[in-house]
Amino acid sequence: MAPAQMDPETWTDATQTVHLKTMSNKQILINSDTWLELTENVLSVGDVYDWSVLPSCGAVVVFSGVVRDHAEGRTDVTSLTYEAYNTQVISKLQLIVNEMRVRWTDLGRVALIHRVGNLTLGESSVLVSVSSPHRPEAFSAAQFAIDTLKESVPIWKQEHWKQGSDWGTNSNEISTPLTSRSVDSSV
Repeated sequence: MAPAQMDPETWTDATQTVHLKTMSNKQILINSDTWLELTENVLSVGDVYDWSVLPSCGAVVVFSGVVRDHAEGRTDVTSLTYEAYNTQVISKLQLIVNEMRVRWTDLGRVALIHRVGNLTLGESSVLVSVSSPHRPEAFSAAQFAIDTLKESVPIWKQEHWKQGSDWGTNSNEISTPLTSRSVDSSV
């Protein structure tokens, strides 16, 4: 069942958590205000946006990371393969959401979804969605989420081109979500 089809308003307990592990490369954690997922399935920006909308929130920011045709030092990328340390991804994503909710206390819904497997040019590899009563918080929280996800979640990409492949040429050492180097800690 797609999260967009799950209506949290019908749950008996608003904090009820649905945790599914349906295959080796798919993990989902969904509750009334958080959607975390690692999946081999195509990502749906529309479903994530629809789920993120709340009557109390006047802003929804959705970021989609898309496979592009170039990388550092390469202009001929044809596809990417993402691999993950599956059993660690959801817990690392949850740490990011926890920190987001400390920094921006009025956030509505937060979705952090990453794809694994082979992706072709133009496909979404990651979705971040944040709803908030006001846009500055939604934009700041979404940027924090994607920057911290890239630095702290054990997901790796292999770039492919006609003559070969290599693991991401612009990789960072994995850090913890609370020590993200790319976000001002005073936020």
